[in-house]
Amino acid sequence: MSEPVQHVSHAAGAGHHEPGHHPGKAGWRVAASATLHCLTGCAIGEVLGMVIGTALGWPNVPTLALAIALAFFFGYALTLVGLRRAGVDWRKALRLALAADTLSILVMEIVDNAVMVAVPGAMDAGLTSGLFWGALAFALLVAFLVTTPINKWIIGRGRGHAVIHAYHH
Repeated sequence: MSEPVQHVSHAAGAGHHEPGHHPGKAGWRVAASATLHCLTGCAIGEVLGMVIGTALGWPNVPTLALAIALAFFFGYALTLVGLRRAGVDWRKALRLALAADTLSILVMEIVDNAVMVAVPGAMDAGLTSGLFWGALAFALLVAFLVTTPINKWIIGRGRGHAVIHAYHH
């Protein structure tokens, strides 16, 4: 379970949250920023997994599995790096990263992989194909658009990236 938020910046669209009080409403800017942070890690893993699977001529299922595994790895890794730089010990940083990012990464991965599979020929297109890269960029954009309101809802309840925001000050 996530730990309560100690402070969320007013500039970010939310107020102070004391334990026992209901968190303030999260702004779209905060949600978009959290989603973009998540998308960065997911995109690194997703692109790397798709490139590796496609380059090796793997079938769709192993390629998707690798892309998803790498998306989770890099998504969590980016959060862990920030928390460690803020002086959070490994165990607490790992707990915070799992609590903050899991739902966001999960939704993002479901959406972007569903889009990739839905675009005819995208998974079978080669690395030099505009179809492959266009479909992948489109899939990540759709994932961002679907995940942002979910992150807004989560952050507004003092969960997700709201939990780790206090460590970035």
